[in-house]
Amino acid sequence: MDINQLIKEAMLAKDSVRLSSLRAIKSAFLVAQTEKGAGILDEVAMQKIIQKQVKQRKDAAAIFLEQNREDLANDEMAQVSILEEFLPRQLSEDEIREVVSDVVERVGASTMADIGKVMGLANQLLAGKAEGKLIAKIVKSILQN
Repeated sequence: MDINQLIKEAMLAKDSVRLSSLRAIKSAFLVAQTEKGAGILDEVAMQKIIQKQVKQRKDAAAIFLEQNREDLANDEMAQVSILEEFLPRQLSEDEIREVVSDVVERVGASTMADIGKVMGLANQLLAGKAEGKLIAKIVKSILQN
C-alpha cells in the first residue's frame, strides 16, 4: 500500500475526509515503526493498526451520539468507511457463529470454564475478519446453551 500516493490523490481530489483518514493511517504507521524499532511493518501489523483506528473512531462516534452531536459522529463514521477500505471483508454474524461452533467442537468445550481455549483459537482464525467484542459475545452465547 503506497500511502503517500493515496494522500497525493486525495489532495488533488480535494477530498478532506479521505485526506485526514489517510494522514491518520500514515501517522499511526510512523509511530508504530519508531516504537518497536522494527523499521518496515508487515501486512498483519498494518491491518492491526488500521483496525485500531477504526475502533477508536467508532467509539468516538458513539460518544458523540450520546452527546447529541450527530454532526461529529457522522464525520467519524465517514472516516471509518474510508479506513475499512484497507481491511479485509468483515464476516457476518452467522459466518462468525459457524467458525466459533467449529472451534467449540474442535477443542471439546462444553462450559464457560473453556472460554479461554475457545477464544484463543477463534481470535486466531478470525483475526482481521471480525471484532473481538462480537467474537466474545458469540462464544459466550454458544457456551451458555
